[in-house]
Amino acid sequence: MMDLFYLETKFEASDDGSIEGMAWPYSQGDRVGDWIQKGAFTGTSLPLPMLFAHDQKEPVGAWEIADDREDGLHLKGRLLVDDLPRAREVRALVQAGAVRGISIGFRTKKASARPRGGRTITELELLEASLVTVPMHPGARVTSAKSAIRALTLAASLQRATAQLAKRN
Repeated sequence: MMDLFYLETKFEASDDGSIEGMAWPYSQGDRVGDWIQKGAFTGTSLPLPMLFAHDQKEPVGAWEIADDREDGLHLKGRLLVDDLPRAREVRALVQAGAVRGISIGFRTKKASARPRGGRTITELELLEASLVTVPMHPGARVTSAKSAIRALTLAASLQRATAQLAKRN
């Protein structure tokens, strides 16, 4: 008697460069002790430039949605993979896990000093958000980069596992 294993998978796969992430979590300060309060991102102008490593010579896409939620600022955008070779390179780095962070560039409008160092920022002008290897805020990270490559890799892994199970029976 042979046991059959049915695995159903569902992928939302796209290589259009879609990307999203947490740009600034409100639950903790960054590496220098700065905290940004909810509401400080009000009035963010969109689309927002998406740079690589804060290099103004390295625009790779645009952030189209800035969602200020209870837990922090979430961004959604698109790497311009159809138009820019550098955007394709950055997408590959993100998909490989070599680039996982998001770091924001802003101009402080209102802030107060914190007792143990750093600032509490209550108003700012968000200028850009970069894809980086190590972000200033440890919780700022890419949360989704849709990829047909990932879907195909997972499908191949499932096929190998199924073949191994079939050999055992």
